[in-house]
Amino acid sequence: MGKKILLLAGDFAEDYETMVPFQALQMAGHTVHAVCPDKKAGEYVMTAVHDFEGQQTYSEKPGHRFTLNATFAETRPEQYDALVIPGGRAPEYLRMNAKVIELVQHFARAGKPIASICHGAQILAAAGVIRGKRVSAYPACAAEVKLAGAEYVSLAMDQAVTDGTLVTAPAWPAHPAWLAQFLAVLGTRIQ
Repeated sequence: MGKKILLLAGDFAEDYETMVPFQALQMAGHTVHAVCPDKKAGEYVMTAVHDFEGQQTYSEKPGHRFTLNATFAETRPEQYDALVIPGGRAPEYLRMNAKVIELVQHFARAGKPIASICHGAQILAAAGVIRGKRVSAYPACAAEVKLAGAEYVSLAMDQAVTDGTLVTAPAWPAHPAWLAQFLAVLGTRIQ
């Protein structure tokens, strides 16, 4: 039986880190609700495409309009089995929203699975839920992960790490790794 998963989206979230898990988790039989503070079902967020093209950091290009299928203000975290936090620039401002922090803290306190990719670790750090955990993130977030009391795990961009019910990865090239680990944590069996 599929799980009910909440995906926390926002303007300038990384396109692949939003769209791929949204579709892949549904393909695996789960219900995925994508929400963004101050937005309703049927509205959209603008995503951004981040790429690794040889510069000192990633480049950014306009992404797709990603349509939300649930309303953040109506979200009740106790009705969900797991949380997905995409990266990109959205976590930079989402972490300042008290309702976002409360939502993340609910999932952590309840021991529910959380997957975070790239800059999503900024939200985890702001929520104070990673102390003592092994956490990967985009390398630019390493200082925040460490300051939040977690062990930053430096991985290749296509790898992921699981610590209990927390699955983290540095960037979208890790989709095969983190999705496989997250599905395992969810107890999903694909035959």
